[in-house]
Amino acid sequence: MTGRRHGRRYYLEDVPLEEATSRFHRALNEAGALSLCASEQVALAEAIGRVTAEPIWAKASSPHYDSAAMDGVAVKARDTAGATETSPVRLTIGEGEQAAWVDTGDPIPAGYDAVIMVEHVHEVDGSTIEIQAPVAPYHDVRSLGEDIVATELVLPEGHTLRPVDLGACAAAGLAEIPVRRRPRVAVIPTGTELVQPGEARRPGDIVEYNSLMLKAAIDGWGAEATRCPPVPDDFEQLKSALSEAVQRHDIVVVNAGSSAGSEDYTARLVEDLGTLLVHGTAIRPGHPVVLGLVGDTPVLGIPGYPVSAVLTTEIFVRPLIERKLGIRLPRRDKLSATMTRKVLSPIGEDEFLRVKMGRVGGRMVATPIQRGAGVIMSLVRADGLALIPRFSEGVEAGQQVSVELLRSVEEIENTIVAVGSHDLTLDLLASMLRTRHPQMTLSSSNVGSLGGLVALSRGDAHLAGSHLLDEETGEYNLSFIMRYIPDKAVVVVHLVDRVQGLMVAKGNPKGISSLEDLGRPDVRFINRQRGSGTRVLLDYKLKELGLLPDTISGYGREEYTHLAVAAAVSNGGADAGLGILSAARAMDLDFVPLLTEQYDLVIPKEFYGTALLEPLLELIRGEDARREIDALGGYDTASMGEVVAEVG
Repeated sequence: MTGRRHGRRYYLEDVPLEEATSRFHRALNEAGALSLCASEQVALAEAIGRVTAEPIWAKASSPHYDSAAMDGVAVKARDTAGATETSPVRLTIGEGEQAAWVDTGDPIPAGYDAVIMVEHVHEVDGSTIEIQAPVAPYHDVRSLGEDIVATELVLPEGHTLRPVDLGACAAAGLAEIPVRRRPRVAVIPTGTELVQPGEARRPGDIVEYNSLMLKAAIDGWGAEATRCPPVPDDFEQLKSALSEAVQRHDIVVVNAGSSAGSEDYTARLVEDLGTLLVHGTAIRPGHPVVLGLVGDTPVLGIPGYPVSAVLTTEIFVRPLIERKLGIRLPRRDKLSATMTRKVLSPIGEDEFLRVKMGRVGGRMVATPIQRGAGVIMSLVRADGLALIPRFSEGVEAGQQVSVELLRSVEEIENTIVAVGSHDLTLDLLASMLRTRHPQMTLSSSNVGSLGGLVALSRGDAHLAGSHLLDEETGEYNLSFIMRYIPDKAVVVVHLVDRVQGLMVAKGNPKGISSLEDLGRPDVRFINRQRGSGTRVLLDYKLKELGLLPDTISGYGREEYTHLAVAAAVSNGGADAGLGILSAARAMDLDFVPLLTEQYDLVIPKEFYGTALLEPLLELIRGEDARREIDALGGYDTASMGEVVAEVG
């Protein structure tokens, strides 16, 4: 697509990923931009992870002399002939005699050709030994060149050096070796609004951490990344920075400014200075990608949203580094998994969907998590990326998907999958579990109490957090369990009683003291999502009060966690939100307590007491967890870990 905006031309296409990559690499090959990096000599101590630039040949043999492989005596093999247990052979020992004492690694004295280990030698006296078995020539002798023979090939060209390789090179008489120079990659952050990590932030400021992530990734692929100083959204300053970077680097990555907004200059810069090859690819996240060439230097404009930045750098920059080094970097493992929820995907775009994973009842399951390109924690929490092809329109619940793993298979196999209501105690328990059992993970997906029960009914989780109040009986969870999980036996374990209340700004400037205040025209509320226990509780109490939802400003605005509600109140986006005390404390808010509710863990009987869940249950029933949870505030842990009921 081409056009004019704010007085300038802009481009934004939907080039399929394969076509964009092919177009880019074809142009780079024609320009010689993907030729191998030059060779340089480096000391062995500096060579770990580097790539050999030519075949490595041995300068010396290893060992470079015949040596004893054992502590014992050096002998002439012919002198041991005929020795048996019933007819031992006696040998004189000493310099110039039939045998000589040697230690492991000692040169074999001249004239001797075998070693008998000390355990098989009987000393008769100071000058005589006795042996009970013959040995063949070169028995327990490491011959010259047994490991490496001078002039033999130690390592091929294009080999990534490991610790053992450095040892082999040293043994072969080498002190330094030729390796490929690391490709030099410039990362240029752009944006007038950028501030450095740790600096004071004002509304509108954005912490510049993309270059930190990208440098770490690029360095890990064997290149050498330079984090350039941030450049403001000024065309001439950006042009100067890009012009300088292409002179001193093999690859230049411009972060942000790749879209088609009024201050997105990357595509125009590349076009002015060189050749613009692609502006916009049919992938999500990461659509507004710029691929071009300035002189013989590849220039990539990647989106400013952090998830897009990470994924597009991996998709487009990593292959260039592989070409420059002449290697193929290790690929991540892939697993087939069952998608737990229906996902709609935009037609015409390949989507890299972030998922959480675990093995539940013999099935590997994948649960989609937040899709926003600006949500960096979605990558932190993700176990893998499921590729949804560009013309599939999405994935149905129960459909098999291929997932590229971001964690090891072992970690995923040792993951407890928790789906349901959000509570900070689960986050705390996850951290404590990992400390006590480093191989284990408690993975929580926050979909609300009802969503958790539905996940259990489908066999998509090991447990669910729930705090659903039955309006008729005043009882928590049991009637909902019977309704939503009718065909499965479950154990209900009490976790905590917790205080629910209104989270309000520090000092409670609007004097909010009860749910009735939510009906005031000057109070903006923020709600939890449908199906969450907090939402069920709110609706129950509003009904008791006769307060209609449509009279509450903000009732329709929803968040998925207590912390997200607290954050909205903290930044002034709302005046009040219903939640828990620990979330209010975490965001330094005031709290108006209203009532106490019961928060339970619902566990299918098939998983209760298994080797996977037992460490978590043991932790819940211990004093350490009770003490840590009490410190959060707003919880009663007196009955934590007790079985409330067995249903089904």
